[in-house]
Amino acid sequence: MTAGRKLLVVAVVGAAAAIVPLTTSNAAVACAPAWSTSAVYVGGNTASQNGRNYTAKWWTQNQSPATNSGQWDVWADNGACGGTTTPTTGPTTSPPTTNPPATSPPTGAKMAAAPYIYPGWGNPPAPATVVNATGIRAFTIAFVLAGNGCNPVWDGESGLTGGVHAGTIAAIRAAGADVVPSIGGWSGNKLGPNCSTAEALAGAYQKVIDAFQLKAIDVDIENTDEFENTAVQDRVLTALKIVKQRNPSVRTILTFGTSPSGPTFYGTRLVQQARALNANIDIFTQMPFDFSGHADMYAATVGASEGLKNLLTTTFGYTDAQAYARMGISGMNGLSDQQELTSLETWTRIRDYARSNGFARFAFWSVNRDRGCAGGGVVAHCSGIAQADWAFTKVSAGF
Repeated sequence: MTAGRKLLVVAVVGAAAAIVPLTTSNAAVACAPAWSTSAVYVGGNTASQNGRNYTAKWWTQNQSPATNSGQWDVWADNGACGGTTTPTTGPTTSPPTTNPPATSPPTGAKMAAAPYIYPGWGNPPAPATVVNATGIRAFTIAFVLAGNGCNPVWDGESGLTGGVHAGTIAAIRAAGADVVPSIGGWSGNKLGPNCSTAEALAGAYQKVIDAFQLKAIDVDIENTDEFENTAVQDRVLTALKIVKQRNPSVRTILTFGTSPSGPTFYGTRLVQQARALNANIDIFTQMPFDFSGHADMYAATVGASEGLKNLLTTTFGYTDAQAYARMGISGMNGLSDQQELTSLETWTRIRDYARSNGFARFAFWSVNRDRGCAGGGVVAHCSGIAQADWAFTKVSAGF
């Protein structure tokens, strides 16, 4: 820039300064109290960081406003702040000092028993038939998998709507019952490994919630591609945290395998990471079967459940009652894959144990198998034992 052009700029700036009153610095929005890593904020609380004001959209702790203020993040960016002008919205509300939601169970945590139903497999029954015969009031419907990358689809279908699964959901609701989708499972192409980020995975879960206006989702995390993959474990937990933040009333359920004495290494890690990541999971449900032929399925189920209860109390600081209120059991009726026998009498004892201790969730695999076929082995359409049709479902309804 030449000397002449530099003088012209100075002259123009000087003239403008002579015309505009020098009060702009005092008109800036005042900064809210500085954000604190240890403070708890709830929706509507404000804080400032690096010369900008932010408003919390929901409960948060130790989430920097500067790096968590995108469209779907916890903080709303209110713009630059500074100067001495008092904000017109009044003083900032002090953050509450209550414990995070993850350390106390939700009100009314218990859900209706919800055995699995699998459309298109094992001669699936009409939901109204089962509801009318048993009084069951909810089903878990299997399975949501991945199609075309991170896109949620029903197993064996090309999307979420218009197919047999959507038709089954409509039939369940028409019969007066509710439905929880199960996302994942043992086999198939799953969302956890196929969604590259937690944000993308949360978006996939959100599509399922929105498609069916759900009250709960169940992520059945299994096998080496999800359960035994620590990166995917963390991705699932973070995605469920995002889902809970966006949909506070939607229950988040994690379902996973176990040992007869409680969570395995990966199950223990899953629970501890849920705490470390502040994922705010509502219910941890174990699948107490396939124990290499365990003979006493009642004792194995109670042992597994007590092990989970102890892990929850030490990890989250719960009382026993609080831990039970965040726990679930998802068994296998009749003969398991490994020929373990859960008789109707045993299942009734397991139900009574779960009910008396205030468990949140009770399910089994599956309604498709809840029919008698003594000596039939482990098959898709019956339990492998002598029983009346829908007997396990009827017992479960008493949960």
